Parts: sequence; C-alpha cells; structure tokens
Amino acid sequence: ELKGIVFVIQSQSNSFHSKRAEDLKRDILKQAVDLGKELPTVLLIHQIDRHEGAWTILPLMTDFSVTYGRNSSWIFFCEEDTRIQVVKLVETLRRFDKSKEWFLGKALYDEESTIIHHYAFAENPTVFKFPDFAAGWALSIPLVNKLAKKLKSEPLKSDFTIDLKHEIALYIWQKGEGPHLTPVPEFCTDDVNSYKVDHCATTFSNFLPLCGEPVNKEDVFVAVKTCRKFHGDRIPVVKQTWEREAALIEYYSDYADISIPTIDLGIPNTDRGHCGKTFAILERFLNHTSPRTPWLVVVDDDTLISIFRLRKLLSCYDPNEPVFLGERYGYGLGTGGYSYITGGGGMVFSRTAVQKLLASKCRCYSMDAPDDMVLGMCFSGLGIPITHSPLFHQARPMDYPKDYLSHQIPVSFHKHWNIDPVKVYFTWLAPNTEESSNGKKVGYNREDL
Repeated sequence: ELKGIVFVIQSQSNSFHSKRAEDLKRDILKQAVDLGKELPTVLLIHQIDRHEGAWTILPLMTDFSVTYGRNSSWIFFCEEDTRIQVVKLVETLRRFDKSKEWFLGKALYDEESTIIHHYAFAENPTVFKFPDFAAGWALSIPLVNKLAKKLKSEPLKSDFTIDLKHEIALYIWQKGEGPHLTPVPEFCTDDVNSYKVDHCATTFSNFLPLCGEPVNKEDVFVAVKTCRKFHGDRIPVVKQTWEREAALIEYYSDYADISIPTIDLGIPNTDRGHCGKTFAILERFLNHTSPRTPWLVVVDDDTLISIFRLRKLLSCYDPNEPVFLGERYGYGLGTGGYSYITGGGGMVFSRTAVQKLLASKCRCYSMDAPDDMVLGMCFSGLGIPITHSPLFHQARPMDYPKDYLSHQIPVSFHKHWNIDPVKVYFTWLAPNTEESSNGKKVGYNREDL
C-alpha cells in the first residue's frame, strides 16, 4: 500500500532548502527499504520546474492526474521539515476509503475574520477549516482527478496568492459542492521529542533553524522606509523595540530630520507603492556601505522584527548566492505570473542578489509602483528564485490561527492597527533570556494578543 502513496515535498531551490528536502526524501525511501516495501514515488516541488507557480500546488493537479491517476491512491504533501513515520502514515490513510474524495489534514481555522483571508466567513470564521502544511496533508486520487477536470474547464484566475493553505481549501470546497477538510489527529505539529507524539504519523520540529553561529550584527544592514507624516508615531516604536538589535541601521524618508536621523533620498513620498524609494535604497546599499556587509533588510516603519532571530536564520544561507528572502506571495501564477516577497514582513537580500538586480535593466515602471511586486517580477525575469520563510509575517499576530503560530519562533510581524505594537514586540519577538544573555525579558501573555 505504500507504493500507492505519492509523496510531494513542498521544496525550494535555494541550496539550504533543497538539501533539507533531499534529506527528507532519503529518509522516506530508507524507511520503505527497512520495511522491505516497494519504493514509493517522492517528488520535490522545486524540481517540477515547468510551472513558475508549482509551489501553489493546484496548477500541478492535471499532471498528477495524468501520471498517477490510475495506479496510485493518495498524494501526500508535506514541508521539508515535516517528519514522517511511514508505517503510521500508511495505517492512518487505510482508515479512509481511497475510492472516495478525501481532503485530509491538521485543521486550522480563524478565530475572527481577517484581512489575509478577505474576511471570508465573516459571520463565523471558525466553521471553515484549512490544513496546516507543516503537519502534512493528503488528497485522494479521485479528488485529484476531479480537480484536474475542473481546472481544464475553469483555469485558475490570475490574481493573488496570499495564504496558500486557505486558498487551496477554498478551491477544493467549491462553495459547498466539494469536500471540507477532514481533520486527522495523527497529522501533528508537535516536536518529534514531545511526549505527545506516540500516536502521530507526522511531526514537525523546525521552530527557527540555526546552522552554526548567528551571523555577526555588522553583517546585516537594516533600511527602514518612512516618511515625514510617520516620524512622530511609528519611528518612536522602532526605537523602543528592535532598533537596539541592529548595528547598522538607516531611516529613509522624504524629509531629513536630524533628531532621528532620517536620510532624504530625494524621492518624493507616494501614497501607494514605494518602488522609486526602494530602488534608491538598493543603489545606496551597493554604493555606500561596506562591500563586506553581505545582507540587506528592507522594512516598513510599522514592521516589528527580531534582528537577533534573523541573524540566526541567516546562518543557514550562503550570501554568495543571490538570496531574496521573506514571506512569499504570488501574482497571476495560473497564467505565467511571478512570485514575490511581500514587503511589510521585511525583505532580505544578499549583496549578490542586489548586484545582479541592479546590473540588469529591470527597474520601476513608475515611482509609485508596488516595490515588492516589481522586485518579484525582476528576479523572476533573471531566473533568481524567491526564498520563502513562514517566520516573516505581513500581518499582526492576531491575524493568524494560534495553532499555526505555536510551532514557530517568528522573525517579524507588520502593522500597528488596533494593537499596542511595543507590547506585541516584547511578547512575540524580543530575545528572551535563553536567546540573549543581555537585557531583562519583558513578558506578556501571548493569549492576550
């Protein structure tokens, strides 16, 4: 029965991530060998490169249906850090009739309606369940075949991909005509060493990767985008919270204010996208900072970020590669669009990536174009992949399911709406005493936020 499962690892082409995915593939195949079973198929998403939007999964359904629609029973999806007990997974899937349409996973839901999901199910958002990818999720082949057929007659709309797990669940549900997600208690996100995992077919242990010593403070240059009207309310929050973690930081505005201090780049402020300002920041980083500084982080003035944790995370990446890192969104991926890093959660660039970008002719089509989307378009055209980390967040902690955040050590959140941003920083992002030997931990209860 193991050979009836097609494993699909939601992998990425960056060297750090592709190695993690290859390790997981080897582990699945080794478990199969140790059981004396025929080897299952294990696919890595980033190697299915016919689709720029392969990571959004749905464009692959037609291929999956054609290739596996007759001889397989399940497509099982997981992240590179999902750990799988193959025997327990087979036992778990055996409980479900493989001739029927099944959508299985660990259920997440919104406690209140949120802008990330376009305020879906505003009356009662808890009714709609969507899968936590970290625990793994599965589609039965009859459902894969049905989705492939639907995609032929109704191609995916070419709009935004913002929260893939929610959007896939909505597409499968088909306004009530398709299956809801069926929660499976054996799909877990507990740490592999937890006492709770005896019943689990899957576990998940990647809170915050660390691949050696954190990068030095002086290796990270932080650029804060601001404008005169926010100098009085947003900049003081940065100074009360995370500014002290940054060794190299500059504030870029439309007005030079020596009390902050801000640097006027000569780019007027725009109400919408800030493409002109961001490209001026990239030029400045390349031409006016030490060439020995390998990393640039560009944040908004209402981004809350842990530079301390970011330095740990960056220990896993090679700055000699063109790295463009953050929370990945997509635009028009059903019709040959592109992926991009959404700006509010923070955009991280290796110097190599900035060099390659500015050496190209790709620039803003207008000063107020959305900077994050133009960057995504440019990097896509250069064949430089976006590298996604779920630890960067475009919204506030309250905008995500608690269970989703419970297996993360977040790097950033964004926006000050209806929250005390200082309190959010000290609750979610400030280095605690185990993480940092200096400074007292200021504690708040996460449940309050």
